[in-house]
Amino acid sequence: SLIGYGERSYKYPSGHSGVTFKAGFSPRKANLVLYILAFDPRVQAPILAQLGKHKRGVGCLYVSKLADVDEQVLRRLIQDCWNRWSAVTS
Repeated sequence: SLIGYGERSYKYPSGHSGVTFKAGFSPRKANLVLYILAFDPRVQAPILAQLGKHKRGVGCLYVSKLADVDEQVLRRLIQDCWNRWSAVTS
């Protein structure tokens, strides 16, 4: 139910660690969930303001229909997320 691209490691202060994707999505019944918010979502606030109709979680976006969002802005968000995680893992 999750489709991810790239790979990155993470470690929480509790000591829990693992490997996950840099960017991904999940086509859920209620929404398309996009896992593209790297680090603090406030960093991407100016881009998110231009996206269109969406809801935001801690590290993800919820979109009812792709037609509700600006494709070029979505591409910028995905690229920003990819670049941020690539900078950390390089």
